[in-house]
Amino acid sequence: MRVYVPLTLSGLAEAYKTGELGAGPLVAYAVTPALREWYLSDDIEELEYAALNRAALASLRLLAADPAAARRRVVVAVDVPDGAASADPDRGLDPAALGEVRVTGTVALAKAAAVHVDLDDAEEDVAAAAEALEAADRGDDDAQFVVDGAEDHELLWYATQEIPHLVGLGD
Repeated sequence: MRVYVPLTLSGLAEAYKTGELGAGPLVAYAVTPALREWYLSDDIEELEYAALNRAALASLRLLAADPAAARRRVVVAVDVPDGAASADPDRGLDPAALGEVRVTGTVALAKAAAVHVDLDDAEEDVAAAAEALEAADRGDDDAQFVVDGAEDHELLWYATQEIPHLVGLGD
């Protein structure tokens, strides 16, 4: 099963150093029954893109909680055994939890298929979105517009071999 793990660049650097994304339960996003129902599509690529975007929003939440983190969203796509990820049935209809799963056990970075990261030019919009996130959660339409501005930036795909470069440890 493909899951999308939200991180920050500093979290990615730590995962690179330790070789692990973390020990379970780890919050990630995947194509769940609730996400399928919400998105109304049978196209697996569209559904995985929706799960990736849910993880990008979770990454933004991590940035909002860590003012020192570089203002770029990070999502790691990882393949885990089918039984390792499960959705909480009590949160299945909660719009904030669409696609959310818990991954049990340790998740090795070596299982990553790819890394998705904002370009440098997204930093200003991502920083503004992280600042506006709390107000957007309270229903402020202007703040939601700012948050949506970060979502206008596509996360770029990187091979796992590029992680050292992304976290400033490579050439």
